[in-house]
Amino acid sequence: MLTSSKKAKLLNALKSYAKKYLQGNVTELDESGTRLMINTFLTDVLGYVPITEVKTEYMIRGTYADYVIQLKDVRQFLVEVKALSFALSDKHLRQAINYGANEGIEWALLTNGKCFEFYKILFNKPIESRKVFSLDLSDQSQLKPCIEVIQYIHKDSVSNKGLNLLWNKTCALDPLNVAGLLLATPVTNFIKRTLKKKFKNKFSDEEIQASINRIIHEPIALENIKPTKIPKAKKRNTKEVISEATLTVLESQNSENYDNNPETN
Repeated sequence: MLTSSKKAKLLNALKSYAKKYLQGNVTELDESGTRLMINTFLTDVLGYVPITEVKTEYMIRGTYADYVIQLKDVRQFLVEVKALSFALSDKHLRQAINYGANEGIEWALLTNGKCFEFYKILFNKPIESRKVFSLDLSDQSQLKPCIEVIQYIHKDSVSNKGLNLLWNKTCALDPLNVAGLLLATPVTNFIKRTLKKKFKNKFSDEEIQASINRIIHEPIALENIKPTKIPKAKKRNTKEVISEATLTVLESQNSENYDNNPETN
């Protein structure tokens, strides 16, 4: 993760990139022209060093990937560039994934200079991919939020295992993973207790699970949700806690004495 000062620097570089390439009248640009944009993005925005860290026209089994980002002889991710005038498609994605799969590179960035899609290549049988993020840098209002995502592929982050952090975060927030947490027994029990207290009614596990399932599958407008206020647990007096603990110990000792005293048996 980048520091706040580095995030500010990244945001300024991103604004400069957007102003230079995405806020003018240039809407039709071929692939070679778009590569000039990506040169700037990789070096001025993401901080990679030309030639030594940004490998262009990287040969993979007789074909060429547009870029491969390499740090200390380790290939971090490849970059496949399409013309600014093209919308990114599944065909373009398959091409990028094939490059990565053939070369053993786990990450691929697909872009037309405006839209950026970042994928994790999963070396299963068959090869699969998973989109980790998708950004449109032509939207000025979204540049600041974009920083929270782009920072993971910045040189400073990648050199400090930023891609691993990004993947862990992606897996953690996977809907299936979060859904599993929602259906965990402690969660359903908490919901049952809260609903029983508020609505004076009992609810079965099946009813709670069915409701959670609806939450997962049916879109709900967040502005219509009123978060439930959870009352804070009352702080217990330290003396009370000590007294209770002492009483428990004494009761335990008395019980042992009773069991061991022949006269009481």
